[in-house]
Amino acid sequence: MSYGEQIALRTQAEMNEVARAALVGVRSTAEDHFLERLKRGEAAAFEQLVAERTSDIYGLLFRLTSDTEEARDLTQETFLRAYQAIGKFRGDADLKTWLYRIAINQARNRWRWWRRRKRDATVSLDAPIGETERTVATNLEDTRAADPEQEALARERESQLRDALQSLRSSYREAVILRDVEGFTYEEIAETLQLNIGTVKSRLARGRLELRRKLEGSF
Repeated sequence: MSYGEQIALRTQAEMNEVARAALVGVRSTAEDHFLERLKRGEAAAFEQLVAERTSDIYGLLFRLTSDTEEARDLTQETFLRAYQAIGKFRGDADLKTWLYRIAINQARNRWRWWRRRKRDATVSLDAPIGETERTVATNLEDTRAADPEQEALARERESQLRDALQSLRSSYREAVILRDVEGFTYEEIAETLQLNIGTVKSRLARGRLELRRKLEGSF
C-alpha cells in the first residue's frame, strides 16, 4: 500500500468518525427538543411518546403479570403517571429508563394490592436458563416444530418453565427481564431499579441459579 493510499484511508476513517459524532449530536439535540416539548405539556409530543413506547411498556408489563388485561391497564396507568410527572423529569436518566421505572413501580403496586386481598399473583417472562445467556424464549423456539407431538412437548416444557418462573422472587424476575429480555445494560438496570450495579449483578445471578435449580431434570 502506498503512502498516499494510507493517507486516503486515514482521512476516510476520520471523516466517518466525524460523521458519526455529528449524528449523535443531532440525535441528542432532537431528543432534548422532544423532552422540552413534553415538559411544556404539548399534547402532540405526548401522543408521540405513547405511540413510540406503548409496545415496549406493554411487553414489559405482560411479562411481569402474565395477564393481558392487567398489562393493558398498567400500561395506561404508566403513561398517566408519566404525563403527571414529566414536568419534574430532570433528564438525569434516559427517557426510556424513566418510563420503565414507572412501569415496574406500577406492577409492584398492583402486586401488593392483590397480595393484600389474598390473591396469588401469576407471573411469566422470558428469562435465561442456568448460567448461559440463552433465554427461555430461545429454548421454546428451538423446541417448536410442525409435528403435533413436538408441539405438545413444547407446550409441556413451556408450562414447566412458566411454573418455575412464577415462583421466582419479584426482585430476581425484574433483573432477569431487564437484562435478558429488554437487553438493558447493568448501568441501565441500576438506574431503572435504583440499585447499585453490584446488587443488580447479584440479583441476576441468583435469579438464574434459582431458575436452573427449579428446572433440573425437566429438560
